[in-house]
Amino acid sequence: MLKFYYSGAPNPTKVALFLEESGLPYDPIPVDTRKGEQHKPEYLAINPNAKVPAIVDDGAVVFDSNAILLYLAEKTGKFLPENTSKSRGELLSWLMFVASGVGPYAGQSVHFNAYAPEKLPYAINRYAFEAQRHFKILNDRLADRKYMLGDTYTIVDMAVWGWARLVPNVLGENAWAKLPNLKRLVDEISARPAAQRAAALKDKHKFKTEMDEVAFAAMFPHMKEKAA
Repeated sequence: MLKFYYSGAPNPTKVALFLEESGLPYDPIPVDTRKGEQHKPEYLAINPNAKVPAIVDDGAVVFDSNAILLYLAEKTGKFLPENTSKSRGELLSWLMFVASGVGPYAGQSVHFNAYAPEKLPYAINRYAFEAQRHFKILNDRLADRKYMLGDTYTIVDMAVWGWARLVPNVLGENAWAKLPNLKRLVDEISARPAAQRAAALKDKHKFKTEMDEVAFAAMFPHMKEKAA
């Protein structure tokens, strides 16, 4: 059975959405990042980048959430657009846009706002601006189409949902007012039973919630190295 190493963060949750939507049987294995479990040798043997998620599928190891989505979609033939060069180009472009833009900038915006030991106005403004810009690109894309690639619900929408459902956490409670098309997509996907199961997966394990010294050292090892 496919092993799915997960936490409650956005990237694992979008993979959980695919697994729930597709009906693939899987064994969920929690990785408590605030306890540092991602740095244990047995996990590093699966994902040397010490991040979640990762999967092990009959000997095949895949890490990076967008790589996992693409691997699972091609394995099952589900949640892909029509098989044309045009559609394939759009699929790869938007999937990588989420991987290299939406996720990193949203994550860094939250980091510098909430977790950085120093409040650095330049960093806060830089990442907030870029997060807003990336979400606006998604919003504009959805102005004249139901889903990111047209009329078909695909892994691109799943990748977008993983991060976009946290727009208020990234940009503030009033951010949705400027992103109505993106909110429509998020609300539609969030109402799906599979999405509700995916979002609830984190509740099956008691993940550490305290952001104490141990959690900081595990999640932000550069801070520990700087102190040393």
